[in-house]
Order: sequence, then C-alpha cells, then structure tokens
Amino acid sequence: MYLWGGHLGGLSEFTHEFNKSIDFDKVLFQEDIRGSIAHVNMLAKVNILSEEEGKIIRENLRQILLDIKDKKLDIDLNEEDIHSFIENELTKRIGKLGKKLHTARSRNDQCALDLRLYSKKSLNQIKDKLLDLIKAIIEISEDNLDVLMPGFTHMQHAQVTTFSHYIMAYGQMFYRDLLRLESTFERLNENPLGSCALATTSFNIDRFMTSQELGFSKPTENSMDSVSDRDYVLEILFNNSLIMMHLSRLCEELIYYSSSEYSYVKFSDKFSTGSSIMPQKKNPDMAELIRGKTGRVYGDLNTLLVIMKASPLSYNKDFQEDKEPLFDSINTVYNCLKIMKPMLLSLKINKKNMLKSAHKGYLNATDLADYLVNKNIPFREAYKIVGDVVNYAIKVDKALDEIDLEIYKKFSDIFDDSLYDFIDLENSLNKRDVYGGPAKKVVKVQIKNLKDNIENL
Repeated sequence: MYLWGGHLGGLSEFTHEFNKSIDFDKVLFQEDIRGSIAHVNMLAKVNILSEEEGKIIRENLRQILLDIKDKKLDIDLNEEDIHSFIENELTKRIGKLGKKLHTARSRNDQCALDLRLYSKKSLNQIKDKLLDLIKAIIEISEDNLDVLMPGFTHMQHAQVTTFSHYIMAYGQMFYRDLLRLESTFERLNENPLGSCALATTSFNIDRFMTSQELGFSKPTENSMDSVSDRDYVLEILFNNSLIMMHLSRLCEELIYYSSSEYSYVKFSDKFSTGSSIMPQKKNPDMAELIRGKTGRVYGDLNTLLVIMKASPLSYNKDFQEDKEPLFDSINTVYNCLKIMKPMLLSLKINKKNMLKSAHKGYLNATDLADYLVNKNIPFREAYKIVGDVVNYAIKVDKALDEIDLEIYKKFSDIFDDSLYDFIDLENSLNKRDVYGGPAKKVVKVQIKNLKDNIENL
C-alpha cells in the first residue's frame, strides 16, 4: 500500500519499479525504526497519542526491528521504500493504531532524519578506521627513523630524507581528513524531524525532545531547508574523495617503490596476486584496486553535485538519488581503509636499497651550495659553482663525495677538506632539524604531536 495514495489511482508495474527505492534504502531499517520510536515517544508526551497507544506502537516497532535482525522477517522488496514497509508491517500487526504513527510527520523529514542518522554512524565508522591507519603510520615511522632514502620532486631525486619522515607526510594528510570528518559531523548533527513536508505541522510537537532522544545537538532551524538540505551528504562525499585521493597517492608510490627498478619495499603475499601466465609475477593488486576505486568515489561526489545543482526548494524526488552514491562511497572508503592498515604494517622495507639509491642523484648538492654560503659566497654564485661541479661529476660518473679536493679547488679555492663532512648524507640529514624537517629529533617531535592530536580528538 502506498503511503501517498490520496486521490491518485496508483502506478503501473513498470513505473512502480522505476519509482521505488527499497532495493537500496532497505539498509536504513534501523535508523527508520529508531526515528519512529523517538517520534512516537514525543507524540505520547504531548498527548497526540495516549500513553497506551504509544506503548503498543513502540513495543511493536522494537519487535519488528528484532525480527529483521534475527532474519525472522524479510524486508518486502515489492514495497516502495523502507518507510512504507515498516509502517505497513506495523499496521498488519496492530491494525488501525499503526496508521497513527505518521501523525505530524512526512516522508520528507523522515527521509532526511534517516539519512542523517546513517551519516552520523558512518562518519564514526570511517573515523575509527582513519584513526587505526594513522596509528599504523606512527608505528611504521617510529620503526624507520634511521632509514635513509631519497626524497623526490618531479619524480627525480631531490634531497635526502628518511622513510620515517616520508610516511609521516601521509600521517598529516590523514589527520586533516580526520579533522574534516569532525567538522562535518558537527554541522550535520541537527535534527530535521518535525519539519514534515516543508512547513512543519499544526500539532504542538516537541522537536527538542526528539533531538535529545536521537542524540542530535539541536533541531534544524528552517523546515524548508531541513527537508531539502543535502550539504552534509556532499561534504561526506567530498571528504571521502580526499581520503581516497590520499590513499591513492600512497598506493601509487608504494606500487612503483615495490617495482624491480626501485625495490624499496615488498608487499606481503596476503596483499598480492600472481599472473595466470607468468609464474614469476607478484602484482600489488590490493594497492592498485584502492587506486582504481578512487575514481569511483569521485564519481559518487559528482553524481550528487549534478543532482543538487538545479533542485528548487523544497523536497524533490531527485533526492532519492542521494542514497546510492552515499552508500557506495562510504562502503568503498571503509573497505579501502580496512585493507590499507594491515597492508602497510606487513610491508618489508629494503633499507639497503633505499640507502644505495640515496647515494645516487646528487642529493647533497644543495648541502654543497650551503657549504659555500657558510663561507660567505652569495647563494646564487654558490649555486652556479655547484652546478658546474655536478656537471663534472655526471661526466666522470662519480658521486660528489668521490671527487678529489684538487678537482674541487679548480671550481673554487674556497673548498677545503671540511666539505666532505658537510656533504655526508647522514650529516646532511641531521642538519635539517628545522621544525617539520627530516632530522631524527624533529621527526620524533612530529610523531609526538600527532599522537597528542589524535588522543585529544
């Protein structure tokens, strides 16, 4: 039975199938029943329902919830939506009294409520997985404080860093993601129930009571905005897109770091697959899947942006299309985060190859220029001198610390034996102890600060 029957005759079989949403909004059954119980409690408190009526409806809604969870009751996929199914099932069980449930409520504010409750729950689930990932990154960073590696710009060797410093960059990215989730949660934590179709109701309802019972900070301020607002859904989809972008960047790097050309890291067999034709292959498929699923989450965001761009106030049937991209985005991000943590923790770090690679690419060229600056050579002049030295080193295929002092003096009389200590990679790293830098003592500060930050959330 349609909740909206009224003066209309009904839909054809095809249009009913086209119109219904129960195939995907059935996942909201817990939120829908929870919202209905809070609504009934409020109706009884303000004497729109008697205490006895409220008790009967409330007990039967709870039983419906238990029956669905215990698989004693199957959700009827022929119904229009989950709201229709639950109300019709209630009416089957208690008769006409079940038809009083919808007093002072519309499916518009009911949908908005269910989606906010689901969004709050989902945000907390993603937050927990992000916290787990950040803790794993901290653990990896603490274990690799002394592991030297090249830092890159433009995919070219740039300056020396450590794997600890490198992985902590992602710790910062995921921490910002965490803060965005917190901020979004604060904005969506308002109760739309009681807004009804768009203009509230003539009944003397108590929206503050239902807000408190459902764990919202307050009722929403404007009933027209309440039933048509999907900003919080868009924020979640945007937040998820950023999380996936960060996951994808990390996966991209680990994929090529695991290649034979780099051999910096090695994926566990648990997160790799082989080839159907090449028996020697070990493919980083889980990391590649995360990278690939990023585009899917971007698509979810774009879908709702397009839906919302021309939606007049207040509610429109277009909004039914908000759920599938939201559900898909949340499930995808949750699963990717769930895989990322153990995949990272199981990585084998090839310290020797990273150190060997760090000795290539003239990572200490900037240090050599700084050496000259410390001897009162203007930086631009020092930059030119070192550029000439690097060109020579490339020509003779030598590292900067392999060039004899006599050769250095041909480029500048300023050079002396002290340059070799200055450009030593370990010394180069340890001198970079500026706040936020790669030196061991300041990376430890980064780790401590991140630990403190996540503990204070």
